[in-house]
Amino acid sequence: MKTKIVCLGMLLLLGCSSTKLVSTWKNPDIVLFDAYKVLVVGMTQDENLRTEFETRLTERLNEKGVEAMRSMDLFDVEFTSSEKSEEELSEVEEQLLDKGFDAILFTKVVGTENRRTFRERMNNLNEMYTRFSTDYLEHQDIYYNSEYYETFNIYTVETSLYCICVDKERELIWRSDIDVLEPMKMEKTIESYIRLIANKMGEQDVIF
Repeated sequence: MKTKIVCLGMLLLLGCSSTKLVSTWKNPDIVLFDAYKVLVVGMTQDENLRTEFETRLTERLNEKGVEAMRSMDLFDVEFTSSEKSEEELSEVEEQLLDKGFDAILFTKVVGTENRRTFRERMNNLNEMYTRFSTDYLEHQDIYYNSEYYETFNIYTVETSLYCICVDKERELIWRSDIDVLEPMKMEKTIESYIRLIANKMGEQDVIF
């Protein structure tokens, strides 16, 4: 049962239904942000959920004329199965720059309604990570720690857009927090979530 819950549990990739926007934040120094090549990262131990989410979001970006690539096509199994250092993440960012990427769209579960279900050190949902490497390092054990989640009711799912542009600070451009609740088909939940963040980014002149 616990394994099943963990598998359901990554991001919105979950098998849950109703999606509700909680908040969005946009870097006040950025009026318009266009990205030409985006890496889509969905943090979860469940490969099927990760594949479904990253594939659908990549397709949505491609439909809008933005070249996108799934992290599962870039990060090998060994990379996501163990803890990485800040130096290793910096190397990844440099590799992304060399491959022409200018942004990372990073999605993960950051909390649940039932505080007993999430580790105490993750209770502060208002913490702002301004760099991809910091955000990734703080949450990377989502990939390999089977005790990251236990039982839960409502997921708070966070999607963050990081710029990794040449000659610019590799900083947070945009972030959304969305609650995902009520069991339903995974496919519909993912589609609902992607539609919601795409519409919101479009309204705020970010990528879409």
